Amino acid sequence: MISAELFAGCGGLAFGMSKAGYKHSYMADFNFDAVETVLHNKVNGIPYVRDWPMEREDVRSIDWNALATLDTISGGPPCQPFGIGGKKLGQDDRRDMWPEAIRAIREAAPRSFLFENVRNIAGPKFKPYLEWILAHLERPSVVRGESEAHEEHRLRLISSGKELEYQVAFQVVNAADFGAAQIRHRVLIFGIRSDLGVEPKLMKPTHSHDKLLWDQYVTGSYWQRHGLKPRQEPVLQRDRARVVLLKRNAVEPAGLPWITVRDCLAGLGEPDGLRNHTLQPGAKVYSGHTGSPLDRPAKALKAGDHGVPGGENMMVRDDGSVRYFTIREAARLVGLPDDYEFPRSWSESMRQLGNAVPAPLGEAAGKWLADLVAGRNRLLDADGIKVA
Repeated sequence: MISAELFAGCGGLAFGMSKAGYKHSYMADFNFDAVETVLHNKVNGIPYVRDWPMEREDVRSIDWNALATLDTISGGPPCQPFGIGGKKLGQDDRRDMWPEAIRAIREAAPRSFLFENVRNIAGPKFKPYLEWILAHLERPSVVRGESEAHEEHRLRLISSGKELEYQVAFQVVNAADFGAAQIRHRVLIFGIRSDLGVEPKLMKPTHSHDKLLWDQYVTGSYWQRHGLKPRQEPVLQRDRARVVLLKRNAVEPAGLPWITVRDCLAGLGEPDGLRNHTLQPGAKVYSGHTGSPLDRPAKALKAGDHGVPGGENMMVRDDGSVRYFTIREAARLVGLPDDYEFPRSWSESMRQLGNAVPAPLGEAAGKWLADLVAGRNRLLDADGIKVA
């Protein structure tokens, strides 16, 4: 499956898509440091990355007509205009690149696409803009007029009578539900070209909090796996109530457990100064920044202002003390391999990692999309056999 990726950053989504079976024929990002990170790993011959055709380029200058034989376009348009922090300017922010993402679909006409953004874009403030994005992705050839308001254009799009060019669906997901070691809520937008006759369906979680609680506080297998003394009950009151219910029902939850920080960092050891595993001093708890307990998925890594990550980018150790995640640990939380190196400073590297799509989420979404396009994700018949 031939793909292109825009807004590639340090490669989180691209790595997941590569593991899902996509071969990137083009990759671009405007940020110099992120591109240098990818090129550093390309030169080092990291699997998948060594084949990435990464370019530092402004997406507004890309001629997508020259890439008109693509199976998929993927990417995460800059989320800063829609994030919880910042000025929340949305479509009025000069960093809003959704029009460029839509132009890429219009000009390249790929068989499918996958875009990712912050959950807040689906919230009340930006929901009208998200509705415009979805409507425009359905009919990318119906271009917005130079002075036409987004809502006017949206109404024109849905009343145009023009056949849908793409079947489009969006979904709010938690990356932890798909095997990432981060509780990271994101919006995914799937699109499949209408002539393929496939309607996008929503992804089904593969991992769950309930299964983690079951392994921790019903069977105790989680603690045995880590060679630890079993804990009797969760720290959080809401988790205690959930464990009581799980024990009362006595039915093991389906699927896999959430991946915890302890799971993710197993075998890495304390910082030793090698391969980005270097201690960063100065971590401390303050209001709203209490770090990530070891026995849950990490809180979402933060990019922070001006490249300085927030105080949430730290772990809470078994003795209650806190320290910052090393670059290597943060890379594991994103799902990147231990030989994937970050040549820049800690703050710049953590900025890139805080902006990265967790690779396990990218892999799960990529496989889901590939199966839809290939027609393998069919309804089951009465005997549970997939319909051809």
